[in-house]
Amino acid sequence: MYYFRRITLSLLLSASLAFPALSVGAEVKNLPAGDGAANAQPLSGVKRPMRALDLFDLESAQDPQISPDGRSVVYVRRSADIMTDRYRSQIWLIDVASGEQRALITGDASYTSPLWSPDGTKLLYAVQGSGLYVMRLDDRSSYQLLDSNIGAFSPSWSKDGRHILFMRSLPDDAPRLATPPARPDGAKWAPPVRLYDRIDVHMDGAGFVEPRTSQIFTIPIDGGTARQISHDIGGYNSARWLDSRTVLATANHRDDADLDPRESDIFAIDLATGASRALTSRRGPDNSPAASPDGSKIAYTGYDDRIVSWQRDDLYVMNRDGSGVRNLTASLDRSVSSPVWEADGAHILVMVENEGRTELMRVSLNGTRTVLATDLGSFGGRPYAGGDFSVSSRKGGSVIAYTQGATDRPPEVAVLTSGGKARRLTDLNSDVLSAIALPETRKLPVRNAKDDLAIDAWMAIPPTARPQAGYPMILEIHGGPATMYGPSFATEIQRYAAEGYLTVWANQRGSLGYGEKFALSIDRQFPGQDDLGDIMAAVDAAIATGLVDPSRVYITGGSAGGTMTAWSVAHSDRFAAAAAVNPVINWTSVMLAGDTATHVARHQIRAMPWENSELFWSLSPLSKVGNVKTPTLLMVGDEDWRAPPFEAEQFYTALKLRGVDSMLARIPEASHGIGVRPSQQITKTDTIIAWFRRHDPLTQSRSPSTPTAN
Repeated sequence: MYYFRRITLSLLLSASLAFPALSVGAEVKNLPAGDGAANAQPLSGVKRPMRALDLFDLESAQDPQISPDGRSVVYVRRSADIMTDRYRSQIWLIDVASGEQRALITGDASYTSPLWSPDGTKLLYAVQGSGLYVMRLDDRSSYQLLDSNIGAFSPSWSKDGRHILFMRSLPDDAPRLATPPARPDGAKWAPPVRLYDRIDVHMDGAGFVEPRTSQIFTIPIDGGTARQISHDIGGYNSARWLDSRTVLATANHRDDADLDPRESDIFAIDLATGASRALTSRRGPDNSPAASPDGSKIAYTGYDDRIVSWQRDDLYVMNRDGSGVRNLTASLDRSVSSPVWEADGAHILVMVENEGRTELMRVSLNGTRTVLATDLGSFGGRPYAGGDFSVSSRKGGSVIAYTQGATDRPPEVAVLTSGGKARRLTDLNSDVLSAIALPETRKLPVRNAKDDLAIDAWMAIPPTARPQAGYPMILEIHGGPATMYGPSFATEIQRYAAEGYLTVWANQRGSLGYGEKFALSIDRQFPGQDDLGDIMAAVDAAIATGLVDPSRVYITGGSAGGTMTAWSVAHSDRFAAAAAVNPVINWTSVMLAGDTATHVARHQIRAMPWENSELFWSLSPLSKVGNVKTPTLLMVGDEDWRAPPFEAEQFYTALKLRGVDSMLARIPEASHGIGVRPSQQITKTDTIIAWFRRHDPLTQSRSPSTPTAN
């Protein structure tokens, strides 16, 4: 853990709040009299509610890599540095038998992506801003294999441990028109013109992009000159070893590649000649190829593209020459990912999205399926499902390492042996969380009265005494919309609970983990009436528990959740206030000026706005803004190219023109995720809480109290 003095960062808003400005790093503590964390004693005695700056004290486990012999685990231990306002990662080593662990690779940089050599004597890892390194585990000495200027990514060991395969992004020739005149010596002219002839002009998280192509390289483990293997126009997306002479790679080499970003095929590339041969050729994405231990078979994921908004990925196996293709999960009706072979060559491990949980499943070559774990977890501001895992290569019984999730802590490292139960090896946050009163997370039974459809939902009940009229409530809506929430530990949910808000989140229609029919029930209908009915049913179910004050219900969500927030307040006045974070407000403008044009045109809406303007407009919350009466906060990152700032600004401006109480919050240096830096995560959560406090019905007739710093 890192403990430093407190700092504050100013929050830039488009207009000043009617109450004292809340600085990033300041805790929202003072709630209306008779309510919330500030005015109620924690039920757990001396424990305190979670504060904003506790984010800097939390750690999480990521990317656990089991050694080939199954005796050790290396994992990435991630924390937030309060002085640099950056997330920082270290690599730790755990002895599986004893559970003892120690820091293996630490320092001022971030260290990620550890990979064991096949014989378990070396470790490949990445150093942020420095490149790829190799550690000899016998003496803990490290040497640099590739400089950061190379820009290597997605490395993997050859099966004999003698070479590293990696990808590298190379610049393409930029389009040119006029040749500028020569500048006089010493002249300071404006930057030259930028020309674009590809559809992808900008991408979220990267800004305006220059033309580049990713190609495949190898380098000897003892150093030397990297050798470029592939030279194909269009490049490759990923690469893994098939054997010592052949590489498996994925790419979209179709003539219409720019217009169909989902498409990809699997290729076999000869290391000696660079010649490539397509192993798959159907219309649809084939990804994540993994060679069996003996190299005779290839597992991969994909589907036949039916040109709809979402489809599940199935698990396939084919012979190394592309023949004998079999779908092993055709009857599963759940999406699978990350196939990894077990050492016996007869089973494949995959992650499965299922009803709010990320599960680890073993699939045999005859299609038999066995769920090994149901508690994989990931960590973030919102309760998305996810996880990481790896499996040992020893024969005679696998040892699996994975990130184990829970509702009361960030993910830990756990191991699972054949026929045994999972055993947690780490306890990263007990020193912090033992002093904090955490909310109780419960499953919330929900049914949409329209068609009696059951909807999975959860609620986090504050660790403070319930006010007489019930807790104020926040409905939190996930993005996507083809994603999935679950009963996960998430910092935003924790902060809402600490401030006295009961929070509800649901997997409404369109969510993943419930089969294709459920996910496609909003196909070309997002946002719509059925998914709106689902989240309203979740609000009704929460109120029916008797825990919620129905006059103090709020709504928020990010990305597609922000879109649904704007859609909700355009169809209902039941919410006391709303906060729509990085929403899509106008499908025409976001398609033509964001970074998802091809997805929206080909799969999401499957139309062009100049051909079906009625459909684009009817699905845009902007078309319903005339109905909005709810006080609404719009929030967006200044560098968001997924739902650019002009999306939030359109709704904000329309509300201002109509005289609706509204505010625009722009987060500097933030892309679509907003909370890439810890202070941005605090900014987001505290600003939403402050907006809801301003519009609490209990304080409408009096001035809100001044927030108290942490």
